[in-house]
Amino acid sequence: METIFLTATPEEKGRRLDQFLAEQLEELTRSAAQRLAEEEHVLLNGKPLKKNYKLTGGETLEVHLPDPEPIDAVPQNIPLDIAYEDEDLLVINKPKGMVVHPAPGNPDGTVVNAVLYHCGESLSGIGGAFRPGIVHRIDKDTSGLLIIAKNDRAHQYLSEQLKDHTLARTYEAVVIGGLKEDRGTVNAPIGRSPKDRKKMAIVPDGRHAVTHYEVIARYPGYTHIRCKLETGRTHQIRVHMASLGHPIVGDEVYGPSKSKFDLQGQCLHARELTFLHPADGQLRLVKSDLPEYFTDLLHKLRRTV
Repeated sequence: METIFLTATPEEKGRRLDQFLAEQLEELTRSAAQRLAEEEHVLLNGKPLKKNYKLTGGETLEVHLPDPEPIDAVPQNIPLDIAYEDEDLLVINKPKGMVVHPAPGNPDGTVVNAVLYHCGESLSGIGGAFRPGIVHRIDKDTSGLLIIAKNDRAHQYLSEQLKDHTLARTYEAVVIGGLKEDRGTVNAPIGRSPKDRKKMAIVPDGRHAVTHYEVIARYPGYTHIRCKLETGRTHQIRVHMASLGHPIVGDEVYGPSKSKFDLQGQCLHARELTFLHPADGQLRLVKSDLPEYFTDLLHKLRRTV
C-alpha cells in the first residue's frame, strides 16, 4: 500500500473531498475516491475523513492507496497498423486515442489486447501480464510508432538500447508560437508535479531528461518541429516544449485549455524508430507517415502564410 500526502490550496476551500482526490490522482475515478474515504484510507491529523468532507484550504491529507487489483489482459481482434514485423519483434503505428496497456478505467481496447490477439503466445513475458512485450510507451493521445518484443531475448536487447540511447525515437509536433532558434536542446529533470499529480513537471529532484529539437517549418503563430529523445520520461516532449513557452498544439494539459483546432489531443507523432536488431545487431530504421489529423493541420497552417 502506497501512502501519499496531498495539500489543498486556499483556492480549493469548499471543494468536496472525493472531487479533490479524483482531480489530484490520475488513477482514481470519483467513485473510487469515495470508496477510499469510506474504507478510511484518507486521514487528516490521523483521523479518517468522510467522502463529503469539505476542504478548508491549506490542510494536508494523508492518503493510503491500496495495491491495484490485477487486470487480466485478454486477446481482442482489433486491427493493427503494422509498420514492421518479424519473428523477434513487431512495430505498430498506434492511432491517437488508443491506450497502450490495460489499467483501471481502460481494461480493454488497448494495444496489449490487440497484440495478444495478433501474436498469440509469441510475446515477451518481461512486462508481466499487464504489459507483455511492451518495450516503451507513448501517450494515449500521441500517435505513432511503438515497438513490441516477441520474446524475452529481444525484449532485454531492446531495453538495453533504451538505456544507452541506441534505440532512437524521433517525433514531429506542431507547437504554439515561433521558436527563437532553429534548433536547440532542453536538458531539464522531469518528475510528478507537486501541485497536480495528474501532471508531470520540471522539478529539481526529477529524473534526467533531454530533448533535442529542430524547426521543420514556420507559420504565423505556430512552428512545425522535429524532436529526438535522448531519454524517455513520461510526457517528456510535452513538458519540455511547454517549459520553453511553446506547448504542443492541442495539448490541453500543458498548454491552453482550449485549442482553436479540433484535434482531440496533442499534435505529436512518433515518426521514426532506429534500433539494432536483436537477431543480427544490424541497424534498422522504421518510418511512418504523418497521420491525417497532422497533415490536415499543416494544410490549414500553410493557407495562413
